Parts: sequence; C-alpha cells; structure tokens
Amino acid sequence: MNRFSCDADDFYVNVNLNTEMELPNNRDTVLHYFEQMRKAFPELRNFYTRENGDLVLEGDKEQGHYRWLAIEPRRLCSGQVNPETLEGVYRQHEMVLDLAPHLLTISQLDCEALDVMYGFDFNYEGNHDEVVAEALGLGPSLEGMLDVPNARVINFEPSVTLSLDDSCRLQCRLSVETRTNAFQVRTGVFPDDQISVYFTVRQYWGTGPETTFLDSFRRQREVGEDIVQRMIIPRIVRPLAQAIASR
Repeated sequence: MNRFSCDADDFYVNVNLNTEMELPNNRDTVLHYFEQMRKAFPELRNFYTRENGDLVLEGDKEQGHYRWLAIEPRRLCSGQVNPETLEGVYRQHEMVLDLAPHLLTISQLDCEALDVMYGFDFNYEGNHDEVVAEALGLGPSLEGMLDVPNARVINFEPSVTLSLDDSCRLQCRLSVETRTNAFQVRTGVFPDDQISVYFTVRQYWGTGPETTFLDSFRRQREVGEDIVQRMIIPRIVRPLAQAIASR
C-alpha cells in the first residue's frame, strides 16, 4: 500500500492532458494507441465507448484497484485507483505522455494545460456538507453563522487556487466535493455516497514552459507529492476521516 492510501476509502492519481484541438478518433489510431498501452499493462482489457463518444480502456473495477485510460474530444486521460505504489501509477502516466506526441499527434503547440491530480474519496451515509464543515471549520469570520436558530449546513465545498510561479502558469487547486442535497437533509434519508478531496497541480502551456510533457509531469508530481504529504493529508484528509469515523 502506498503512503497516501491510509486515511481514505479510495485514493487515485490522474493525469489529464488538455488540448486546443480535438484528438484523433479514427479506428486505426485509437486501437494502436490502446494496444501499445495494453502491452505494457496487460490488465487493461475492457474497451468501450461512452454515450458521449469518449473512448475508454480500463481494468477490472471489481478488484477495487485498477488502471484506466480515456480519449475525450479535447482531453487525454490516465488514472489508477488505489495503486499499490506511486511508482507504478507514475510509470503508466509517463508512458501515456511519451506516446501522445507520436501516436496521437499532440504537440506542445496544441497543449492547453497538463493536470496532475491526487484524489481521496470517503464513503459517508449522512450530511456531507455538515461533516466537512465540522472537520475543516468555517473559519473565524463565518463560525457565527452556525449560531443562527435552526441553522443546518446544506452546502459547503471549500476550494482554493494558488499560483506557484511568477507567471501564474503553474498553479495548484484544492477542492472538496460533497454529494448531499437539500431534499436529503429535509427527509433525513442519505445514500451511502462519497465525499471527494481533489488536489490538482496544473501547468498551462501557450506562452508557458519550453519543456516536454514528461519533464513537466515529473516537476508537477514532485510539487504535488510534497504539498499532499505536508499539508493536504494532515490538514484536510486526516481531519475529515476522523470526523466521519466519530459519527
């Protein structure tokens, strides 16, 4: 088990390469790309097309840990859920970024941004927004809102985006996504759904870096790992896990 998986029910690392132009979707190109990926990762066996036209190749979801790939109209995606090691998922992402320029004709000129995202999911059958507010707090300026008679939290999804360089082209974003609605709070009937914590390091291209996708990915994952380990897990993930466990 990797060191980021201990506190959440599910942990995953995704990479999204966002493009300005639509990606190729002809049969030969798509199948050749996916076949090359399957040779390296034989567990990638399930190929299908989503209703919206996205092309997907993935492993067996029932195992609880699996790899997946997707070609969307203007986004190339790669991910692994509950990876045994970070090195294993990084190897997959590096191969995707290495093949993309040659097999899918994605050039730096065509690239809008590269995302490296660390995600944490928590199963919780209750008011998601309430438990997030309890775990993370509203902050001194807003805490008094909870003293309003009959007040209940029904929407609380904190997020913040930071620039990591002077050009503002390297950024990171923390966001929390809840899945509770007012009807569930009113009736007291909550499905067992997931609270998600996303931490994304994004590099914008355009007039951005003169570097390869691989070099940018390695820099972004280094930045991401450092912030996740020092800040996201101890200040966001672990308090949220503790608040859920206490209920």
